Amino acid sequence: MTVQVMLISPALNAALREARFDGDAPLDAAGARRARAVAAAVPAADRYLRGPSERCAGTADALGLRAGPEPAVRGWDMGRWSGRRLAAVSTAEPEAVSAWLTDPSAVPHGGESLLDLCLRAEHWLETVGTTESAEGTGGHRVLSVVEPAVVRAMMVAALALPVEAFWRLDVAPLTLTALSGRSRRWNLRCGQPLSPAPDPALQ
Repeated sequence: MTVQVMLISPALNAALREARFDGDAPLDAAGARRARAVAAAVPAADRYLRGPSERCAGTADALGLRAGPEPAVRGWDMGRWSGRRLAAVSTAEPEAVSAWLTDPSAVPHGGESLLDLCLRAEHWLETVGTTESAEGTGGHRVLSVVEPAVVRAMMVAALALPVEAFWRLDVAPLTLTALSGRSRRWNLRCGQPLSPAPDPALQ
């Protein structure tokens, strides 16, 4: 069965603006406003999921989605670096940061390695289509609000890219990445911005 997996990256929050390793910081007021403004552009799906983080939860709510938390698409566990600024960690632990950026199996922060993140993404993609689709939909469409790192890991897994390619992929806030196909045979449409609804007064 063909599956369509649609991934929405959450809105900005203070942690991203400050280049922090996100320690589950909630969505801020500006991010919530931006998400509400693009809610009408969210495509329909048969199932709605989200990462367990406060930012994913806040974005899903602002988009008007009834999306249940899915542990399998949780954000990248950065261990003891969570909540700290990247610049501060780079200054205090330059060798650890270098290992993290160059060795996919490295876990200097004590959390989850990049390799494990990508393997987790691959496993989820292999199993996401096994749940019975909604009756009469003609397919299985899953929409999930997930952290940018998870979207990047999904792209690596879907296209069977080298794990190191993760660092060459950028995912902007409130963009839609769509995968269609089935396990190990995915087509990718990435980076589509969610656009605000037109103002009727300007029509």
